[in-house]
Amino acid sequence: MLTCIIRYQIDPTKRAAFETYARRWGEAIPRAGADLVGYFAPHEGSSTLAYGIYHIESLATYEAYRARLAASPEGRANYDFAQAEKFILREDRTFVKLASAPHAALVRP
Repeated sequence: MLTCIIRYQIDPTKRAAFETYARRWGEAIPRAGADLVGYFAPHEGSSTLAYGIYHIESLATYEAYRARLAASPEGRANYDFAQAEKFILREDRTFVKLASAPHAALVRP
């Protein structure tokens, strides 16, 4: 299992547009086949960094997922929305794999 972390640099004056974009991906990404953890908008600290995080089985699965997402009407509409509104200034993807498993069980008193 891989985790894709998308780091966005956004225009801080267009945060509401990014949040709309994020909510739309909340519907489209799971339908296209990825396990969405979530989209995260700035809250405290940097006003320009936002993240999208999802799990995908493999890089081959990722390629098929991206094709389905781009071909879907809701995916295409959200890509077009981002282009029209220009709230994303930069976007970087990193794929990571969990290295700390298994985690200790939480012991409650």
